[in-house]
Amino acid sequence: MDVQNLRINYPKLISYMEENGYSPHYINALKYEINFILTNASLKSWTSYADIHLEHREKLSSTSYLSYKQALLGLIEDFDIHGLYPNGQRRHKFVLRGKYHLLTNEFKAVIDSYYIAEKERNTKDAITYRQSLSAISFFFSLQEKGIDFLEKITEEAVLSVFVTPEGSLYRSYDYKRNIASFLKVCIPNNPEIYKRILSFLPALRVNRKNIQYLLPEEVAKMKQILNAKESPLSPRDKAIGILAMYTGLRGCDIAGLTIDSIDWSKDIINIKQQKTKVPLTLPLTAIVGNAIYDYLTLERPETENKYIFISYNRPYGRLKGPSLSNICKKIMKVANIRQSDGDRRGFHIFRHHIATELLSNGIPQPVISRTLGHTSPKSLESYLSADLKHLKECALSIEKYPLRTGVICDE
Repeated sequence: MDVQNLRINYPKLISYMEENGYSPHYINALKYEINFILTNASLKSWTSYADIHLEHREKLSSTSYLSYKQALLGLIEDFDIHGLYPNGQRRHKFVLRGKYHLLTNEFKAVIDSYYIAEKERNTKDAITYRQSLSAISFFFSLQEKGIDFLEKITEEAVLSVFVTPEGSLYRSYDYKRNIASFLKVCIPNNPEIYKRILSFLPALRVNRKNIQYLLPEEVAKMKQILNAKESPLSPRDKAIGILAMYTGLRGCDIAGLTIDSIDWSKDIINIKQQKTKVPLTLPLTAIVGNAIYDYLTLERPETENKYIFISYNRPYGRLKGPSLSNICKKIMKVANIRQSDGDRRGFHIFRHHIATELLSNGIPQPVISRTLGHTSPKSLESYLSADLKHLKECALSIEKYPLRTGVICDE
């Protein structure tokens, strides 16, 4: 493992962190980890940061401390390999886990090129991580069958990853979808070979589940908490909750809002959606605008950061997925709703609420799709199961099929 770049340039990383207000304790921990890497790189058989993580995992019994080490390694890897400085948010999924270190060099190179491509596209870390794990598992399964090069992959080998010799399926649709998405990203590197492998993937049936939605009493409690003048919620958290409740914006798009996203003179919100990269314009209603204004004027720290919603502590980085998720759970806890195991507590349930409310009020589906920023009309299908008002209209009468006496108990 070549650490020459890290050895020469790590003082720049330390200086940057000191200048941007990182705690001395965190900086000292980072120095210790860098020193550990530089001291042992020539003594160990490390080939990547993944190998360093594996060594930590073998020696450390505390999962929380291992997670802390993982964050440090992610920060160092970003700086050393990609020249990126920290932005105030810990990265917990920095390395390729699973069986990456057991793959052949060619398969490792495929995974690495995918990671580079997704970073350039600014794809969410969670998506990149999930798809890469499926791809690692896929390539390792092929490797166990004696296939160590892309050119050697056959349809029979691919199908054997999904189906047992007895003919039963033991891989899910989501697994196949992750691999397909992964291969599509890789197509520009070698269109012929990746399209060929894509064609080998089996056609699997999608198993759709009923999606949980906000009940009317839950909506009432939520609005009461978000609109209350006296509330345990901070102005920032209330503004985020109100945006989710009244606009249906994705959590990533709320986190991505910048000062320039709000046109106060025209009362509109302009964004480029994080998921689809498609522009979206929404009206800035009074309740949403007032909540954002209160946060900006009463609580938000003075900073050059262009993002509206930022952390409370220096260096005031933009909020990301984990922080938004915690805020969403906090709002629901304060409202005393959805606290049972298995209850859905993510931002998407607000988006689902907007869709079902519009559907039940007879708003045309194309209008709803445009409001939610969907690029495909099919995206609305998953919300139809909660449109109880119109689903009841589809019910057939059973008056021609009277029940026998005793079937229904009067008690």
